[in-house]
Amino acid sequence: MDLKALRDRVGIKLIEVANILQCSESSIRNWEKGRTTPKMEVWQVFRLRDLYRCSEAELEQAVRESIALGKK
Repeated sequence: MDLKALRDRVGIKLIEVANILQCSESSIRNWEKGRTTPKMEVWQVFRLRDLYRCSEAELEQAVRESIALGKK
């Protein structure tokens, strides 16, 4: 499951994630498409984990899968 799938699973909009993490929509979009690797502060990682209702391991795996999608 990639980052977009995690977000879709909980039904949260991209703009909401960007606002909560205090970053741009384009950053979130680029993470989901595997164009860039997420660079977050610790609080952002924990907040994203809570938003997506997943473990740190699931979040890490989703980042890896998103990056793999971007390389295709």
